[in-house]
Amino acid sequence: MEDKISYLIIDGYNLIGTAHSDLKKQRDKLIDSLIEYKKKKGHDITLVFDGWMSGSGQESHIINGGIKIIYSRIGDTADTVIKRIITKEKKEWIVVTSDRAIADFAWHSGSIPVSSDDFYQALYNNEEDYDEENENYGYHNVNRKGNPRQLSKKEKAIRRALRKL
Repeated sequence: MEDKISYLIIDGYNLIGTAHSDLKKQRDKLIDSLIEYKKKKGHDITLVFDGWMSGSGQESHIINGGIKIIYSRIGDTADTVIKRIITKEKKEWIVVTSDRAIADFAWHSGSIPVSSDDFYQALYNNEEDYDEENENYGYHNVNRKGNPRQLSKKEKAIRRALRKL
Protein backbone atom coordinates (compact mmCIF):
# COMPACT_ATOMS: atom_id res chain seq x y z
CA MET A 1 0.00 0.00 0.00
CA GLU A 2 2.90 2.37 0.67
CA ASP A 3 4.09 2.04 -2.94
CA LYS A 4 0.87 3.26 -4.54
CA ILE A 5 1.15 6.28 -6.77
CA SER A 6 0.44 9.45 -4.83
CA TYR A 7 -0.83 12.79 -6.07
CA LEU A 8 1.59 15.53 -5.09
CA ILE A 9 0.93 19.23 -5.45
CA ILE A 10 3.93 21.40 -4.64
CA ASP A 11 4.11 25.09 -3.79
CA GLY A 12 7.23 25.71 -5.91
CA TYR A 13 8.59 28.93 -4.45
CA ASN A 14 7.78 27.74 -0.93
CA LEU A 15 10.01 24.73 -1.58
CA ILE A 16 12.97 26.52 -3.18
CA GLY A 17 12.57 29.95 -1.57
CA THR A 18 12.79 33.24 -3.43
CA ALA A 19 16.09 34.57 -2.08
CA HIS A 20 18.19 33.42 -5.01
CA SER A 21 20.14 35.58 -7.41
CA ASP A 22 19.00 33.41 -10.34
CA LEU A 23 15.45 32.27 -9.64
CA LYS A 24 15.00 30.76 -13.12
CA LYS A 25 18.05 28.55 -12.54
CA GLN A 26 16.60 27.36 -9.20
CA ARG A 27 13.21 26.62 -10.83
CA ASP A 28 14.91 24.63 -13.59
CA LYS A 29 16.99 22.71 -11.05
CA LEU A 30 13.86 21.84 -9.06
CA ILE A 31 12.01 20.74 -12.19
CA ASP A 32 14.93 18.51 -13.24
CA SER A 33 15.05 16.98 -9.75
CA LEU A 34 11.29 16.34 -9.80
CA ILE A 35 11.53 14.68 -13.22
CA GLU A 36 14.15 12.27 -11.85
CA TYR A 37 12.07 11.75 -8.70
CA LYS A 38 8.99 10.94 -10.82
CA LYS A 39 10.99 8.37 -12.79
CA LYS A 40 11.93 6.61 -9.53
CA LYS A 41 8.63 6.90 -7.66
CA GLY A 42 6.01 7.26 -10.39
CA HIS A 43 3.97 9.83 -8.46
CA ASP A 44 1.61 12.22 -10.23
CA ILE A 45 3.25 15.61 -9.60
CA THR A 46 1.81 19.10 -10.04
CA LEU A 47 4.21 21.99 -9.41
CA VAL A 48 2.71 25.46 -8.89
CA PHE A 49 4.61 28.74 -9.09
CA ASP A 50 3.43 32.28 -8.43
CA GLY A 51 3.05 34.34 -11.55
CA TRP A 52 1.14 37.10 -9.81
CA MET A 53 3.82 39.78 -10.19
CA SER A 54 5.43 38.97 -13.50
CA GLY A 55 3.10 36.42 -15.04
CA SER A 56 0.73 36.76 -17.92
CA GLY A 57 -2.97 37.52 -17.90
CA GLN A 58 -3.72 33.82 -18.07
CA GLU A 59 -2.64 30.86 -16.01
CA SER A 60 -0.11 28.79 -17.94
CA HIS A 61 0.14 25.00 -17.86
CA ILE A 62 3.20 23.13 -19.11
CA ILE A 63 4.10 19.46 -18.96
CA ASN A 64 7.81 18.77 -18.72
CA GLY A 65 9.07 15.22 -18.21
CA GLY A 66 5.67 14.15 -16.93
CA ILE A 67 5.54 16.95 -14.35
CA LYS A 68 2.58 19.33 -14.66
CA ILE A 69 3.88 22.87 -14.09
CA ILE A 70 1.46 25.70 -13.48
CA TYR A 71 2.27 29.41 -13.32
CA SER A 72 -0.57 31.40 -11.76
CA ARG A 73 -1.95 34.28 -13.75
CA ILE A 74 -1.00 37.81 -12.87
CA GLY A 75 -2.91 38.85 -9.75
CA ASP A 76 -3.20 35.25 -8.44
CA THR A 77 -0.87 33.38 -6.14
CA ALA A 78 0.21 29.75 -6.13
CA ASP A 79 -1.82 29.41 -2.92
CA THR A 80 -5.01 30.32 -4.80
CA VAL A 81 -4.25 27.79 -7.54
CA ILE A 82 -3.42 25.02 -5.04
CA LYS A 83 -6.63 25.63 -3.09
CA ARG A 84 -8.67 25.54 -6.29
CA ILE A 85 -7.09 22.30 -7.51
CA ILE A 86 -7.38 20.35 -4.25
CA THR A 87 -11.00 21.49 -3.89
CA LYS A 88 -11.96 20.72 -7.49
CA GLU A 89 -10.05 17.48 -8.03
CA LYS A 90 -11.14 15.22 -5.18
CA LYS A 91 -8.05 13.08 -4.58
CA GLU A 92 -6.00 12.47 -1.48
CA TRP A 93 -3.40 15.05 -2.39
CA ILE A 94 -0.09 15.30 -0.63
CA VAL A 95 0.35 19.08 -0.44
CA VAL A 96 3.98 20.15 -0.16
CA THR A 97 4.15 23.52 1.58
CA SER A 98 5.29 25.11 4.79
CA ASP A 99 2.56 27.74 4.54
CA ARG A 100 0.29 27.19 7.55
CA ALA A 101 -2.83 28.55 5.81
CA ILE A 102 -2.41 26.13 2.90
CA ALA A 103 -1.65 23.24 5.29
CA ASP A 104 -4.83 23.96 7.26
CA PHE A 105 -6.83 24.23 4.04
CA ALA A 106 -5.37 20.90 2.88
CA TRP A 107 -6.49 19.17 6.10
CA HIS A 108 -10.00 20.55 5.72
CA SER A 109 -10.11 19.39 2.09
CA GLY A 110 -9.14 15.79 2.90
CA SER A 111 -5.53 16.19 1.78
CA ILE A 112 -2.30 15.74 3.73
CA PRO A 113 0.18 18.60 4.04
CA VAL A 114 3.88 17.76 4.19
CA SER A 115 6.41 20.44 5.09
CA SER A 116 8.76 21.69 2.39
CA ASP A 117 11.75 20.66 4.52
CA ASP A 118 10.54 17.06 4.83
CA PHE A 119 9.82 16.82 1.11
CA TYR A 120 13.17 18.41 0.26
CA GLN A 121 14.90 15.64 2.23
CA ALA A 122 12.82 12.98 0.47
CA LEU A 123 13.47 14.54 -2.94
CA TYR A 124 17.21 14.65 -2.50
CA ASN A 125 17.21 11.27 -0.76
CA ASN A 126 18.68 12.53 2.50
CA GLU A 127 17.55 9.83 4.89
CA GLU A 128 19.98 10.61 7.72
CA ASP A 129 17.23 11.99 9.94
CA TYR A 130 14.83 9.14 9.27
CA ASP A 131 14.66 6.62 12.09
CA GLU A 132 12.37 3.88 10.75
CA GLU A 133 12.05 2.16 14.10
CA ASN A 134 10.69 5.26 15.82
CA GLU A 135 9.53 6.97 12.63
CA ASN A 136 11.02 10.27 13.71
CA TYR A 137 11.25 12.41 10.61
CA GLY A 138 11.56 16.01 11.61
CA TYR A 139 8.62 15.92 14.01
CA HIS A 140 8.83 16.37 17.74
CA ASN A 141 6.36 15.52 20.46
CA VAL A 142 4.18 18.41 21.50
CA ASN A 143 2.50 18.76 24.88
CA ARG A 144 -1.04 17.54 24.32
CA LYS A 145 -3.74 15.53 26.02
CA GLY A 146 -4.09 11.77 25.65
CA ASN A 147 -1.62 8.94 25.46
CA PRO A 148 1.83 10.49 24.83
CA ARG A 149 2.96 7.32 23.07
CA GLN A 150 0.16 7.36 20.54
CA LEU A 151 0.29 9.68 17.53
CA SER A 152 -2.63 11.93 16.65
CA LYS A 153 -4.61 11.20 13.49
CA LYS A 154 -2.89 14.08 11.72
CA GLU A 155 0.57 12.88 12.76
CA LYS A 156 -0.26 9.35 11.54
CA ALA A 157 -1.46 10.73 8.19
CA ILE A 158 1.71 12.77 7.78
CA ARG A 159 3.88 9.74 8.57
CA ARG A 160 1.98 7.66 5.98
CA ALA A 161 2.51 10.39 3.39
CA LEU A 162 6.23 10.63 4.23
CA ARG A 163 6.66 6.88 3.78
CA LYS A 164 5.17 7.18 0.30
CA LEU A 165 7.70 9.84 -0.60
